[in-house]
Amino acid sequence: MSTPNLSLRHQVIRIYKELLYLSRDYPEGYDWARSRLHKAFSSQAHLQDEEAIKNGIKRAEFVKKEIEALYYLKRYRALRQRYDPIQ
Repeated sequence: MSTPNLSLRHQVIRIYKELLYLSRDYPEGYDWARSRLHKAFSSQAHLQDEEAIKNGIKRAEFVKKEIEALYYLKRYRALRQRYDPIQ
């Protein structure tokens, strides 16, 4: 395996682990999210083109940001509900 592909491999593994970590609080449950994540990544395992792999990494980063935004929105709403006076 060449050096650029090894670098991309490490990036893919890193984003996979980050998404797996974020899925621990998923509403449908960790096992459901883990199986979906595994299926999504394994369906793209055949990619050899570096551009296609980079596009996949960008898409995974976007999904990660969306999950984080939903997580922080959920926390914000809980805090707001706790500290806002009853109207």
